[in-house]
Amino acid sequence: MTANLGSIDRIFRIVLGIVLLAAPFVSGLAIFSSSTATIISVIIGIVMVATSAMRFCPLYRIFGIQTCKI
Repeated sequence: MTANLGSIDRIFRIVLGIVLLAAPFVSGLAIFSSSTATIISVIIGIVMVATSAMRFCPLYRIFGIQTCKI
């Protein structure tokens, strides 16, 4: 796997992933009263953090997008 995520993209994904992971548990929003919304938010948050940690996004590979300067 070659890196295809740049620094700004990685930072954005980390921040968004952490927000999505924490939102169901600390926000108190009505949308998170259903377990489906909580599970979806947590799964998307984990995927965002994982792709930023690996510096690789499979969807970027499929669509030919590369934000990394390497």
